[in-house]
Amino acid sequence: MPTRRHDPDRKARIIDAAIEVIAEHGVAGTTHRLIAVAADVPLGSLTYHFSGLEDLRTQAFRRHARHMSVIYEAHFRGVETREELVEAVTDLIDGDAGANAHDWAIAYELYLAALRDPALREITEDWMRTSRSVLERFVDPTTARGVDALIEGLVMHKTLSTGPVSRQDVRAIVDRTIGTPAS
Repeated sequence: MPTRRHDPDRKARIIDAAIEVIAEHGVAGTTHRLIAVAADVPLGSLTYHFSGLEDLRTQAFRRHARHMSVIYEAHFRGVETREELVEAVTDLIDGDAGANAHDWAIAYELYLAALRDPALREITEDWMRTSRSVLERFVDPTTARGVDALIEGLVMHKTLSTGPVSRQDVRAIVDRTIGTPAS
């Protein structure tokens, strides 16, 4: 009788593999088999640890959103003035919000899937709420919502555009959106 392999990190490895498969194949192309191969685990491990592909996808997206939130929050450490905020937001947009093309592929897959899946919509709402709470350290809640949407939108435009968006233009848009501080 073969002995069972002790693999305490298997579930986490499967979730990480699911993130990679989603980035490469999209939600529509993600299968149990592709994830199992990427995680280097038997196919049965997926059904042991997850109730189905939807459960695994939800946990993968939740992990990705948390990862992106940590990057986002770290970007604003040390920001104290309005001018530093404008620069930080501009840098965030100009640098694809601290994420790479892989991270954005996963985020866009999450956004698209969340249109039809309420469980995923909860993840996106938590992610947006976390982003806004970071921005609310510097601006009022309404402005924070607008700046958060501006960041998402300008990064999407930059990512999907065939022509470059100048940092100078991004900075001007951010500066106008943040507005002048209330006296």
